Amino acid sequence: MRSLLFVPGDSEKKLEKGLTSGADVLLIDLEDSVSVERKQAAREIAAEFLTASRGRPSPRLFVRINDLASGLADDDLAAIMPSLPFGILLPKSNSGKDVTRLSAKLNVHEARAGVEEGSTQIIAIITETAIGTLSAASYPGASTRLIGLSWGAEDLSAAIGTRIARDESGRYTDIFRLARAVTILGASAADVASIDTVYINYRDDEGLTRECTEAERDGFTAKLAIHPAQVPIINHAFTPSPESVAHARRIIDAFAADPVAGVIGIDGEMVDRPHLRRAERLIARSTR
Repeated sequence: MRSLLFVPGDSEKKLEKGLTSGADVLLIDLEDSVSVERKQAAREIAAEFLTASRGRPSPRLFVRINDLASGLADDDLAAIMPSLPFGILLPKSNSGKDVTRLSAKLNVHEARAGVEEGSTQIIAIITETAIGTLSAASYPGASTRLIGLSWGAEDLSAAIGTRIARDESGRYTDIFRLARAVTILGASAADVASIDTVYINYRDDEGLTRECTEAERDGFTAKLAIHPAQVPIINHAFTPSPESVAHARRIIDAFAADPVAGVIGIDGEMVDRPHLRRAERLIARSTR
């Protein structure tokens, strides 16, 4: 999983276009991109799209429901779960308890649909509220359904009253750098994917490329997208290069040849067990 593309749930045309975007995950949105007046129409369109896509080559289909405190989440789930989405994207998650609550709701819907309990996965956006940002350490053990954590700047900005999220150079200010960092740490603690937030200027390829490069460097393994044009750039940035894969395999092979070694020399560099774990993770990403 490298790229996750948001598509408004009330647009049949954009949903169909998303199928051929090259994204690994299509995020069918029932939340921010859909007005209150269009919520029910979006649920119906999303459900029909999920049903029609069954058996077709497609990205993994997730649905972003409205948050659990909105009063809309239960109606969202009731409408789309009979069509068996691959997973649910939970916005404004305040802690691991919200993931546990959502998982319990999914148990009921899966039982009604006659599918195996736990088959619907969860990705949570964890920094859209102040308490959510401060609760990043609460996700280990929240649910076996949880496969990824992401973060968001726009909702957090509104929640805490900041005027801007980026400085004059285009870099995130301290509050948002903190939210970004705790997402990586929280995802690592929960042993799930860390997913970088959207880059809202979809015409700025240079800026997106720079942000992807920095995100991959810092430990993110995927990124949210808001436009199909962003998908190829994101996929390229988060696909391990042949050179990095070859180097990782050399590290793994060297430790396999000497299992009791704590440190091994490769090309004049000393590598140890943390290097081995990083190499194993990189190979796992390249395989996926």
